Amino acid sequence: MPILPIRRYPDPVLRQKAQPVDPKDPQLPALVADLFDSMYAAEGVGLAANQVGLPVRVAVIDTSAGQDPQARLVLINPEILATSGELLEEDEGCLSFPGLRAKARRSERATVRAQGLDGQPFELEAVGLLGKALQHEVDHLNGHLFIDHLPLGQQALISGKLKQMKREAVKA
Repeated sequence: MPILPIRRYPDPVLRQKAQPVDPKDPQLPALVADLFDSMYAAEGVGLAANQVGLPVRVAVIDTSAGQDPQARLVLINPEILATSGELLEEDEGCLSFPGLRAKARRSERATVRAQGLDGQPFELEAVGLLGKALQHEVDHLNGHLFIDHLPLGQQALISGKLKQMKREAVKA
């Protein structure tokens, strides 16, 4: 499967709200395979379709970094149903912001409703890294980025890097 180029901040597609996809679309299995391959090649734990320039509601997650086939999670048309627990400030990064990490605020727990690659709906409640990844990837599909969840102090710390990324995008 091809490794798809990951769009970098400030690419406008990252701020687009992704559109629902037909879970019976015959091209969906190939897209999901490409997303997993691209995510693994970039050494990530999650990837949303709009990060590769396709504004459709598809994301993949694997918190085992490819070590456990059972950890592979496909999210078709996902929606966050609820977040709960403590609001945590934890280190977070994003494949669309290479080399940038910051402490983002996320809820301790997230409940998501989605469809699997088989088209069957499911709900999943998760904590820890998976809970954070669910929130992160669904945010992508809603046009929100992890930098939107940074406290003011963290925003100030990374402002220079974000300006540099914008300058580099203009040159490209």
